[in-house]
Amino acid sequence: MTAFKLESSAFTAGGSIPKDHTCEGKNSSPPLSWSAAPMGTKSFALIIDDPDAPDPAAPKRVWVHWVIYNIAAAVTSLPQGVSPAGALDGVNDWNKPGYAGPCPPIGKHRYFHRLYALDTVLPDLKGPSKVALLQAMQGHILAQAELMGSYQKSGQ
Repeated sequence: MTAFKLESSAFTAGGSIPKDHTCEGKNSSPPLSWSAAPMGTKSFALIIDDPDAPDPAAPKRVWVHWVIYNIAAAVTSLPQGVSPAGALDGVNDWNKPGYAGPCPPIGKHRYFHRLYALDTVLPDLKGPSKVALLQAMQGHILAQAELMGSYQKSGQ
């Protein structure tokens, strides 16, 4: 059986996230695609966060860059800078909906893209935080796929 997998045509697992997807570029979400979702998947949720904030040498918190859920089960990719029709945004740690790309104040940070296959379509959670979405997903996660990329600002 093939494992649930998440990848990007913009960067490889563990590789550097291109500037277009950061605060130094277009700040557009990277293209993502996935395969081998488990049987019974009714929707997907995606969370992108950075566990190295503010400084990878002394991380103090996980910084959330994107929370999106109710991605239709038939969807297998997100093009660059596009949220799929019908999907709902949560709020990132700038307290805004949608994607906000890497913008590390110091050092090279890691950005974890986690895609969850769910056995349900969630109700409208009215702009949930990452924590609220994770709570709503409890008991409904069939599988999780992860892709990590890194970024360090120019001149650091």
